[in-house]
Parts: sequence; structure tokens; C-alpha cells
Amino acid sequence: MELCCGPGILYDRFLRHKNVQYRGLDISKDFISDLIQRGVTAEQWDLHSDRPLPRAAYVVMQGSLYHFLPNAAPVLDRMLEAADKEVIIAEPIKNLSSSKIPMIARLSRKLTELRGGSSAGRFVEKTLDELAGRYGSLLRHSFLAPGGREKIYVFDKVAAAVT
Repeated sequence: MELCCGPGILYDRFLRHKNVQYRGLDISKDFISDLIQRGVTAEQWDLHSDRPLPRAAYVVMQGSLYHFLPNAAPVLDRMLEAADKEVIIAEPIKNLSSSKIPMIARLSRKLTELRGGSSAGRFVEKTLDELAGRYGSLLRHSFLAPGGREKIYVFDKVAAAVT
């Protein structure tokens, strides 16, 4: 299950031709309508609500956890509650909104405004590591994606249950 799935890039590029059951959740009615028209299992879902997530073996979120700052932990808690096996998060830790060139930083913040108009909240590696570190033995792996723009975290519920 992919949260904040957008137009379904993960599914289209990597999962479409594999033997997996994909389910995308996103707040955008347009994204969800398009996915459903293409035969993809998808559902409109507002992660800002407290509504429990559907269960899935794997729960994935790519580049969207920052939308839940300043307190993203409740979303991660719900992801872990919904996952039977693993939660995988890939989140940008370097972005143009923190550029040393003021014009680029302002433009980037304007173009990527968060819900409610705020663009102040973005993760850097340290803050994302701090969030992930709260989950102790559930955190199995963390590593930088090629190029270092994103960091990937794998939370393993199965291994944590054994230890």
C-alpha cells in the first residue's frame, strides 16, 4: 500500500508487471480517479484525519512525510499499525527551499507550499534520523539514495517481534 501515491509512479515504473497487489491512497480526487480509470486499486484518503489505515503487508511513503510536519510521528505510528511486515519511507533531506541562493530558496518555498500555506517544515537528515530513531528495534535499515537527495528507512515489524 502506497500512501500519498500521487499519480502512481511507484506502481507504473516498478510494480505494474510484478505479481503484487498494489493499493494507492491519496488525498487528490484527480490522482485517484486517473488511477482507477487505468485499472489500479486506489482510494481517496486524507492522512490528516485520524482514520485508521487499511492493513497491508508493506506500507510505503515516498517524499510526502514532510507534509505532516511539525509532528509527523502520528502518521508513522499509523503506518506501523497498518503494516504486517514493513514500513518503507523515502524522504528528501536536501531540497531547494534551503538553498543558499535567496531567490531560489524563496521560489522553491512558494512552489512547494504545505497545506495551509506554510513551507517552513522540511526534513534534513538529522531531523529525519531523530524521528526514525524513536522507533528503536523496528528500524532495520537506513541509507542514502544514490545522489544523497533522499534517505530511505525500513521499519521491520516481523524482525522486531522476534527479538
